[in-house]
Amino acid sequence: MQVRIYPTKQAVAEKFSIFFAQLIESNKNLNVALSGGSTPKIVFDYLAEHYAVLDWSKVHFYWGDDRCVLLTDAESNYKMTVEHLLSKITIPAENIHRIKGENEPQEEAERYSQVLSTTVTIENQIPKFDLVILGMGDDGHTASIFPYNIHLWDSEQNCVVATHPDSGQKRVSITGKIINNAEIVTFLVTGASKAEKVQEIIKETSNFKDYPATRVKPSSKKLIWFLDEDAARHIR
Repeated sequence: MQVRIYPTKQAVAEKFSIFFAQLIESNKNLNVALSGGSTPKIVFDYLAEHYAVLDWSKVHFYWGDDRCVLLTDAESNYKMTVEHLLSKITIPAENIHRIKGENEPQEEAERYSQVLSTTVTIENQIPKFDLVILGMGDDGHTASIFPYNIHLWDSEQNCVVATHPDSGQKRVSITGKIINNAEIVTFLVTGASKAEKVQEIIKETSNFKDYPATRVKPSSKKLIWFLDEDAARHIR
């Protein structure tokens, strides 16, 4: 595990963008699973502004999870990515592999599982992403695996239907076997509200075993946390 701490949320976005751009430049092809959230949003803005000239045709974008909402819904991770990145770069349409949140959730989880199995390199009989980008909630959830449904992490399926514990909203999410089979996994975590869980998970204290983010342990050993000072304040 690497832990990289930067002064501000904007600095996290800038440093991660540099890291991501270097991956694109040094690889012939790159299969990437994206996250939603406020930090990825500013990452996408920074990439669009400073790295639009990259050869984006080498990158295939997937999503680690998305809400089961219409494409026009403000809560769609795909919609956010289009607005902040995809509409501002040159990338072939066939390189975009979205979760179709407008579909019936279980049918979409099965369809997207098949998409992953047929378009992503298979290793250990599991789709292998070059990079999985994750966020973490205040409750220690990641992708759309929440503490109350942590059993979904160990599903034999590539994708599952998860339900938000408060809103009841359905989501399609990749599972632990996909995340931990990736070549590189990164967490983008910012804000003081995340500090307690960051400390518990990284230091393995208190109730750390209860949090899905604790289970992110890629077999490649390449796990990188990108944190701002607020999120890292208990581990400095």
